[in-house]
Amino acid sequence: MLFGLWVMGNVLVTGGGGFLGRYIVARLLDRADRVTILGRTPHPDLHARGVTQIKADLADREKVIEACRDRDVVYHVAAKAGVWGSWDSYYRPNVEGTRAVLEGCRRGGVGRLVYTSTPSVVFTGEPLVNVDESIPYGRDWLCHYAHTKAIAEGEVLGADDPGGLRTVALRPHLIWGIGDNHLIPRVVDRARRGRLRIVGDGRNRVDIVHVANAADAHLLAERAIEGKAPAGGKAYYITQGEPVVLWEWINGFLRSLGIAPVEKRVSLRTAYTVGAMCEAVYTLLRRKEEPPMTRFVAIELAKDHFFDISAARRDLGYKSKVSTREGVDELVAYWKRGSGAGD
Repeated sequence: MLFGLWVMGNVLVTGGGGFLGRYIVARLLDRADRVTILGRTPHPDLHARGVTQIKADLADREKVIEACRDRDVVYHVAAKAGVWGSWDSYYRPNVEGTRAVLEGCRRGGVGRLVYTSTPSVVFTGEPLVNVDESIPYGRDWLCHYAHTKAIAEGEVLGADDPGGLRTVALRPHLIWGIGDNHLIPRVVDRARRGRLRIVGDGRNRVDIVHVANAADAHLLAERAIEGKAPAGGKAYYITQGEPVVLWEWINGFLRSLGIAPVEKRVSLRTAYTVGAMCEAVYTLLRRKEEPPMTRFVAIELAKDHFFDISAARRDLGYKSKVSTREGVDELVAYWKRGSGAGD
């Protein structure tokens, strides 16, 4: 930024071909930045829009370091997500990959690093009711993804230097919208096959965030860490700002698609026990695919998880431009056109 005018930047987005990454890239292109993405898969449509692509895995330390060279800003969005897999399969990309990004930023003279984290870094197995960023990192993880993201986030925030690299971490919760190839498609698929169950009493409230709002938050965070701005070295929850009753929200979406709502229930205790048994069997058999239930998922489906986003509103100027109702209507129309299941 120069005297209130935007100066074209040289930006790297790790995971720029993914769900959230694509929305961030689109906004950067609209801003007329020069954009490079790093990931394992080529994306011809992004190449056609002038995006430079570097094919590399987060575990390719030297390639990651080199990719950061001479960038004005790095958005580190890529990570191994999910709830199942070995410790090493999460630690290498999520922790060592982030360390490579940090090293690349330091060596390459990068001024700002925006890190995509997750509220799961504060997981304890207990309900999270309107908590803010003062709550400490979690324990009793039950999920390598949450644990490794907490390690990485801590190192990113610890690297903030008002005289050099400025860093910030965002914690978007349950990102959804057009282009999602994970959350909503899995819910729809399991509901259609009759394999979805309400876990617990069905009244738990959770925060969600539309992908467009999550992308907006990332660009706001970049600007909020210019120079010696106080947002540097801090983490921020990013949500719609209005939690939903999880199972009411899911069932409302299913009804809009003409799919029977989920009515069958299972107690948290039963789901947790089944999850523990599935984990034990899958570990014994060394199966790589995700079990039908895990202890972490059982808790996430049954307990409250919503957050105070006052800090993001104050420090980043964040607000959810796409309302939950608008986002759902748009997504339902997209699925009815037959587009959703194929993405």
